[in-house]
Amino acid sequence: MIHKDANQSGGYSAPETVLQIGEGNFLRAFADYILERANTQGIYSGKAVLVQPIAAGNCEKINAAKGEYTVLMRGLENGQVVENAARIHSVSRCINPYEDYAAFLACAENPGLQIVISNTTEAGITFTGKDAYVDAPPAAFPAKMAVFLHKRYQFFGGDAEKGLFFLPVELIEDNGKKLKEAIVAYAKLWELEEGFLRWLDAACCFANTLVDRIVTGFPAGEQDEIFASLGYDDPLLVTAEPFLFWAIECPKEWAKHFPVDKLGLDIVFARDITPYRLRKVRILNGAHTLSVLEAYLAGHNIVLDMMRDPKFNDRIQKAMFQEIIPTLPLPMEELEGFANAVLERFANPFIKHRLLDISLNSVSKFKARCLPTLLDYLAAYGRLPPLLCRALAALIVFYRGEWENGKYYGNRADERYEIRDDEENLKSFSAAWRGESPVRDILSCERLWGMDLCAVPGLCACVESHIVNNQLKGI
Repeated sequence: MIHKDANQSGGYSAPETVLQIGEGNFLRAFADYILERANTQGIYSGKAVLVQPIAAGNCEKINAAKGEYTVLMRGLENGQVVENAARIHSVSRCINPYEDYAAFLACAENPGLQIVISNTTEAGITFTGKDAYVDAPPAAFPAKMAVFLHKRYQFFGGDAEKGLFFLPVELIEDNGKKLKEAIVAYAKLWELEEGFLRWLDAACCFANTLVDRIVTGFPAGEQDEIFASLGYDDPLLVTAEPFLFWAIECPKEWAKHFPVDKLGLDIVFARDITPYRLRKVRILNGAHTLSVLEAYLAGHNIVLDMMRDPKFNDRIQKAMFQEIIPTLPLPMEELEGFANAVLERFANPFIKHRLLDISLNSVSKFKARCLPTLLDYLAAYGRLPPLLCRALAALIVFYRGEWENGKYYGNRADERYEIRDDEENLKSFSAAWRGESPVRDILSCERLWGMDLCAVPGLCACVESHIVNNQLKGI
């Protein structure tokens, strides 16, 4: 049964203090949900005006609903299935700058504006050099914000108190730093005054952030049952997992502008968020990468099936707690808590995450997520981590394939699957598997791993042993 929050229909009045570039599922289930909690718990007072980053979007639907919609969070918490619905009132309106650019720029004149949150995809934070100041609007997101900030600088006469706190959540490292660099590049391209650049540097903060929440969007095919349980229809309904994490890297004095770390949610302000990024990459992403290829070869198709297999569940837990966590520079209690949350997320019965989708570009994923742990473990303990070595063996077996019509296919019993990766990577595996020493040829290929893995003591023999055993077991 869906549990509904107490504030289903009331709403509240609050000024527009947040400019949000992006009106899609993720920000509505993440940032606007957090903003809702902040308002209802009394630690912040402000609503978000949303802005469509591209010409097509949800603006019309959002405005028709007066900014209100429901976030349904479904998954496991402490081993129990939960379904919690939160009614969101923290959105004031939505602007389509491609239809009403003046309304977007008018927000720059709002003296109460404090925060800018953005999600324009990884490609959004780029400097193309093709936009002009007079474009209405400029195409690139940083170009739009360069004009917006310049208008604000002019309107308030360079008032240092009118700077803005930027919280980009695009999934790139140093997203805040790169957004600022792109905005400055446009300001210089357009030869804007030096005073504006000084104001941008001194009065504004561009935080690097790290976000984590699986948002599954509108529950197509389930909506009638969900609407009946809620007691109302909601075309803007968005579903997500219960887990939520936000790390914000900024000077301490900026945290007071948006004190969401006081909400009791997993939100942190830090001078350096590198350890949290490392934790996510090595535990969450690493656990996916070390398990899904072997699970697929063993007959599973989605993560949930893998987690319901006692052998794989046990293997993933041992890899996390015995091989990954001992190499990470955060408090043990914090790391173990995160790992336990990851295990519950993997076992979420409402998410059907296909293993073959996760298998995309597994070579680069293993290189970034698992190989550093393997090498750190060896350096710290003087022996190879057996489960990470097994995962590397499974990758090599998974990448054993044949070319057909320009695509590379592997075989799972009588079933073929496409192996999707960089073409040069696939050619390296194909050539190696046709040779006499495939494992040695693959591990010694520096273009795959950035180093000769045969130079790692014992690794080649260990991987070969796993492959022989796996093949004998019919994997």
